[in-house]
Amino acid sequence: MANLYYSQESHGPFETYDLGDFDLEDGGRIRGLKLAYATFGALAPNKDNAILFPTWYSGTSKSLERAYVGPGRALDPDKYFIILVNQIGNGLSSSPHNAPVPFNGPRFPRVRIADDVRAQHRLITEKFGIEKLELVLGGSMGAQQTYEWAVRFPDVVKRAAPIAGAAKTAPHNRLLVETFIEAIASDPALDGGWYADPHAAHRGLRRHAKLFATSGFTHNLFNAAGWRALGFSSVDDFVIGFVENHFIQQDPNNLILQASKWQENDVSRIASGDLTKALSRITAKTFVIAIEEDGFFPLKDIAFEQAFTPNSKLKRVSSQWGHLALFGVDPGYNAQIDSHLRELLQS
Repeated sequence: MANLYYSQESHGPFETYDLGDFDLEDGGRIRGLKLAYATFGALAPNKDNAILFPTWYSGTSKSLERAYVGPGRALDPDKYFIILVNQIGNGLSSSPHNAPVPFNGPRFPRVRIADDVRAQHRLITEKFGIEKLELVLGGSMGAQQTYEWAVRFPDVVKRAAPIAGAAKTAPHNRLLVETFIEAIASDPALDGGWYADPHAAHRGLRRHAKLFATSGFTHNLFNAAGWRALGFSSVDDFVIGFVENHFIQQDPNNLILQASKWQENDVSRIASGDLTKALSRITAKTFVIAIEEDGFFPLKDIAFEQAFTPNSKLKRVSSQWGHLALFGVDPGYNAQIDSHLRELLQS
């Protein structure tokens, strides 16, 4: 049964680029890897105005567009050529739910953040002929990809802005993500990933959504009823209408794949496990942006990595929406992010 959530009607317009058979870091292979992407603005004749923005966990290029792109924003399509690229496994790019038999569902191969970045590098060079990016940025899992870009391709990345994310997943964060995976897997309807109906395991997705809400938002958001600004009438109404609604439409295998990448993220793999050495490869002017109230990626953890990132500054934003301010629901957060990104782009 097709999942209409991953459609042009819901998340378009987007295009796809076929990379052919793509060998993965852990030894697997994706047959006919397709990256879905959306672009905004025009690429300058000398190709010096390109910005790359990869997706976060459960997000799509449409999520990024709605939250960050527009005239007058820092990511202004009147000034820049903005490429919003969907990570492998997010449902628009090649994913467990849309892969050909017999490599679909739980047989989809193991993927790492480094695989995303290598595939994205081919996209920008082969499809667009871009040799240098003015900015790579991303939130959460997008920040993980941003770090990987800056470490793996330092000559390509002129500026970098990892937002609310880490170069290496910390132990507590790994444990948190494990609870997300276990919540989805707890639903008997998952059937080891072999469900026929993509919405059969909705109870596991709802449990996952509640865990996500309790750790992704702040205490103050709930105590001060900040969700009323979105038109919800109660905590239950907000969690069901906003968080559950976001996840129950998605494919469980896709979410588990993305969560496993998040959990195993580690840029130090390129330097034999030495995180300091890996980060020392970065030459981009970097703003490491932390959300002060973030329960997923705490300020202390982000500041620790920033201290080992050359030519970087730690920038802070504040929002009672916590980590999930990334969704662009807080005008105050949006203004702070735009201010930092404008400063970086003008430097």
